Amino acid sequence: MLHPETLEAYRKMTPSERLKITLEMTRENTPRLLEGPPEIVARRFEVLHRQNDERNHRMLEGMARTRKS
Repeated sequence: MLHPETLEAYRKMTPSERLKITLEMTRENTPRLLEGPPEIVARRFEVLHRQNDERNHRMLEGMARTRKS
């Protein structure tokens, strides 16, 4: 979880500023993500996919709750 001050700073940014940060972080971290034996790399991607699926599921549940209200 991010520090409340960091979250507030992100909220004050424009979408393009947040996208710029996201792309910079992706560019910086991609080499480390792909480092190591194929089994390790595959495991990292499995974790990323699982986290993404869980996040998407929670968002869809939230959207469904707001539709019911």
